[in-house]
Parts: sequence; structure tokens; C-alpha cells
Amino acid sequence: MSLSELDTAQAPAAAIHPLDPLTAHELRTARAILDAAGKVTSSTKFPLVQLVEPAKDDVLTHSADDPVDRRVLFTVLDTATGAAAEALVSITSGRLVSYTDMTTDAAPYAQPPFYLGEYELVEHVVKADAGWREAMRRRELSEELIDSCLVAPLSAGSFEIPGEAGRRLSRALAFLRYGPQDSPWAHPVDGLVAYVDLITQEVVEIVDTGVVPIPQQHGNFDDEHVGPARTSLRPLEITQPEGPGFSVDGQIVSWENWRFRISFDPREGLVLHQVELRDGQEYRPLMYRASIAEMVVPYADPSPTRFWQTYFDVGEYSFGRLVNSLELGCDCLGEIRYFDAVLADDDANPIEVRNAVCMHEEDYGVLWKHTDATVDFAETRRSRRLVVSFFVTVGNYDYGFYWYFYLDGTIALEGKATGIVFTSGMRDDNVGHASEIAPGLGAPFHQHLFCARLDMTVDGTANSVEEVEFSRVPMGPKNPRGNAFTLTTTPIDKESSSGRLADANRARAWRITSSERRNYMGEPTAFKLIPTPSPTLLADENASISKRAAFATKHLWVTRYDPAERYPAGDHPNQHSGGAGIPAYVAQDRDLVDTDVVLWHTFGVSHAPRLEDWPVMPVDYVGFTLKAEGFFDRNPTLDLPRSTSSHCVDSRTRDHGCH
Repeated sequence: MSLSELDTAQAPAAAIHPLDPLTAHELRTARAILDAAGKVTSSTKFPLVQLVEPAKDDVLTHSADDPVDRRVLFTVLDTATGAAAEALVSITSGRLVSYTDMTTDAAPYAQPPFYLGEYELVEHVVKADAGWREAMRRRELSEELIDSCLVAPLSAGSFEIPGEAGRRLSRALAFLRYGPQDSPWAHPVDGLVAYVDLITQEVVEIVDTGVVPIPQQHGNFDDEHVGPARTSLRPLEITQPEGPGFSVDGQIVSWENWRFRISFDPREGLVLHQVELRDGQEYRPLMYRASIAEMVVPYADPSPTRFWQTYFDVGEYSFGRLVNSLELGCDCLGEIRYFDAVLADDDANPIEVRNAVCMHEEDYGVLWKHTDATVDFAETRRSRRLVVSFFVTVGNYDYGFYWYFYLDGTIALEGKATGIVFTSGMRDDNVGHASEIAPGLGAPFHQHLFCARLDMTVDGTANSVEEVEFSRVPMGPKNPRGNAFTLTTTPIDKESSSGRLADANRARAWRITSSERRNYMGEPTAFKLIPTPSPTLLADENASISKRAAFATKHLWVTRYDPAERYPAGDHPNQHSGGAGIPAYVAQDRDLVDTDVVLWHTFGVSHAPRLEDWPVMPVDYVGFTLKAEGFFDRNPTLDLPRSTSSHCVDSRTRDHGCH
């Protein structure tokens, strides 16, 4: 398609804001510009197509009438040669701004992420390979079972295996289906893995360590297999007769004292921009950009057929492209507002995902309460929260991410991991590295380590970060009875010292302070990042994954803002040998005092699967909290009204304020 062939009659009005999501028309226009520049052939695929966000200063100073240069970044892959590049296109000026080749054949061997068509490609290549089929026959499997099995296309990692440098690879495991709707995860074909070259479309190596018994018990959980559903649950309806309390203007959400912008990225998924809190008549900035910037899932099985299982679900699989369309009453309950997402397919053509993001309000119990019998006084105020969420499915696992905004100025992020655990056969060499969750069926130990990128602007872009924790005071003249403890503050003033670990024994947290504003006690206004302590990366420090996912070796890193530093494992973690992202960022050792800072927070689950996690896993919860600390001069919810429930009465006229 050339520019002259575009249906300009359907062109939207100029973007009113530089962070507005790409429209279908903009994607078609950008694709046509690239085509007209001669950069698209019959073998071109686009693993990733993203809006290029302008630098923070340009956005913060933007006015409604200012011109906006809308730019699109294409990750380009020639499936005939394996050549890869990044193409920067300006829709506004109608030109190809730059075309930069990626180095895939020399260290550190970075590859573009998977594109969706490669999943089917891997299955086709593996099933057509004579050597792999013979290995399957040695397991006494029929041709029908071989043809109907699931071949899982998995990222290859980087392990300095001879002959792999420069190849675009996937490693593939097989799982049997004993019927069209049978869950394949119940029947892993263990001891066998195929290494696939995605460009030459051939199996380049087969590792077969011998026949492992294939578990036979089914893992199905549909109505037919689990029996009749219980009838004891009664209807639970959530209604707001006067409508929801939030308002939406384009991509801007306003709710109570909160205001922020919603967008959706094909790599990161839901992104929050320009989060602000109203204090009186003033909107005060808190956070410029927040997202889940990476997620790594390393497995603990050391066997020759599984040691390589280390997945970057954001950087290798672009989990924003794997977003679910959410359904009312199933994924979201209440008075719902949905946001659709416009993404690009493998050919950079636009596709719309309906209901990609869900937003609603929830009651959240008591916010504050006090009963004072001495003066016959009782007051209670109830809490509620605004919920903004999305769900993705990455192979066997499903992940939900829920941003919560509370009335008192608190923000929390909750990750929900569910779906089906990755399975193996039980073997002598994985005992101690896997749980047996059904007869002969293993579930390898693994971790889900998420990294949130939090670009903070607490009362402006000049911030500092300090570690705060409780510590004991030794017995002595100033603490004769030994009961004293104190709060210790350690400035994080250089990037080289920013790698920090959580410590629940000390209630360790990290405070982001304003360099420009003070509260009425004369202290810097601040917000505090409160972690939920959990293990960091458990692999050996010399392991490949420790180099590739160095961000996950600490709970916190702090860097100075740079618009080019977006991802904790680097721009292209697929088959990257390591050292990109956080290690490269902090090696600059920039000063972090009174400047524009970005926090990178790692949190997650270390999972030894349980019997109760099979055949489908109840949600596992992880997350963190951002809480006002001296940001306000007093409790900001004193102005909340009493409940209008007939059961709640004025404490000044009755014995109690709420029954």
C-alpha cells in the first residue's frame, strides 16, 4: 500500500495529546510509509509495533494546540534471511526517520521477540521432522497421537551452545492429547526436546535422554469431568444506582481526588501516565509513568532437556499482544467501563481487542474508625477503591494486573497468577526440583519475577530516594531497659549503590522525597514504596539467567531518568547473552539526589506447585504499595461523608455511629 492509496477520508483529527494510543488509521499510515520506503517485502514480519512516546519534558510542557510528531517504532524481521532492524517512522511528516540494523550474529546476539505466527511454525517444523517423529515412536506412540500432540514453542535463552550463535531459535517440548478437548499439560513427553531454527525452518538438534513414562491421568476441568457445580452460592450483585463515581475524557480518568491517563502498549500492556492527586484545588504530580516492564520465569529443573527454561514474558513474548478480551460478570463485576486496545498483527495491520482494560469501583471495608466511650462518640468511614486491570495469557499461565487507587492517596499493584502449571514427567534427576501433582506428573519449581518501572514525580521531577527501616537501639545509658528502637534513613545517592533488598524484619521500605516542596512540619513531601518481601532470583549467580535477568537479583534499583531506558532486561532480551538493561544503566553511576528518578521494583512468587494447583491453579497474589508519607498535612479523608445506609446513624444522636 502506498500513501496515495490510503483512505484519507477516514483519517482522524490530529492527536490531542502526545500519549494518545495509536489509532488503526495511524498504524496503516505508518505501515504504508515503511512500504513506500522499500523496507517491506513478502518475507517481512513485524514482531513489535509501538508508539514512540516523546521525552517527558516535551509531554509535561505540551499544550492543547501544540503540534505533535507522532512516531512509530517497528521491530522488523526478514523471515527469509533472519536480518532484523528497528525502523522509526514519523506519521506526521510522512517519512522514514531511521532504519537501524540489529546485530544478531555477534555478541550479545539479541533477537526480536517472537511474532505470533512462529507458534504455529514451530509445531509444523517439529512434526515434519523425521528424527523427532522417530523419537516419539520409541515411546510407543501412535501416529495419531504424534500428529495431535501439542508442540510448545518456547524461547531458547542463551547458553553458549556450539552452533547457536546468530541463529533465531526456539526449543520445543511435546504434550499429548488423548482427545480434541483433552488438556495436553497432563501428558508431557519428557526426556525429549527439539531445537528449531525459525529462519531455516528446520530442527537443528534433538536431545533425547530416554523414555520417561507419560502420565495418563487427565487434567481436564470442564463440567463433564468435574461433575455438577455446587448450588450453594447465592447471587451477589454490585450496583451503583446513580452510576459510577469516575469520569473518562478520552484517555484521562478522574475519580475522587485522582487523575491519570490510561494507555496500552503491545509489550508492557496497561500503562498509567501522569498520575496526580488533588489537594484542595491543586492537582499535585505523583508518578509520570507506571508499567510492568518485564517478567522473568526461571525454572529449577537442571536436566539436559529442561535446563534452558527461562522465559521473559514481556521482552520475548510481548505480553501486551496476548491480552484477553474481558467479560462482564466473569472478569469484572459491577459498574464497568472498558477500554479497547488497537494493536498491530504480524504484518503490522491494525487489530482491535475489545475490552482489553477494565475499570470499576469496589467497596474496601473500613477506612478509618474510632469509638470513644468517655465522650459517647463513634465515627466510621468506609473505604473504596478504583480498580484498573487487564489479563494476559502466555501459553499455560494467565496473569492479571490490578492497579488500585484508594481514597487516602494510596496506590497498590496486585498481580494475579493463575492458569495451568508447566508440567514434566517425574524422573530420578528432577526429584527435589519438582512437585509430583498427580501420579507420575511433575510440576517443576519456578519463579514469577515481575519488574515494575515507576517513573516518579513526587511534587515535581526533582526527587531523591532514601531507604528507611527500623533498627534496634543497644541497651546502654540512653536505653537502660532495652526497649528502644528507632528509624534509620540511608540516602540512595548514586546508581552504583541503588541495588537494594527488602527486609521484613526491619519493615524496610523506600521513600521518594520531593526536592521542591515541604509539608507544614517543614519536611519534604514524600511517597513510600512498601514491598512485599519475597525471594529474588534463586539461580546461581554465575548462571546464564543471572546475567540476562540481573534486575531480578535485587528488589529495588534506582536510575536517573533517560527516555531510552525503558526495560530492565534491555530492549531485546530474546537470546541476549546478558548485561543489558539495569546493569548497563547503573554502570553509569549517575547522581540521584534532587533529580528525575526512576524506580525499578522486582516482586514475585517462588512457586513449589501444590496438589491444589492442579489441574487449574487458584490465583496466587503478589504486589506492592505506594503510600503517602508526609505528602499531605493530615488525614486527607476527613471530609468523607457518613454512610447513607439506614443502619448507620449520627453518633451524636445515638449510642454508636455504625452498627
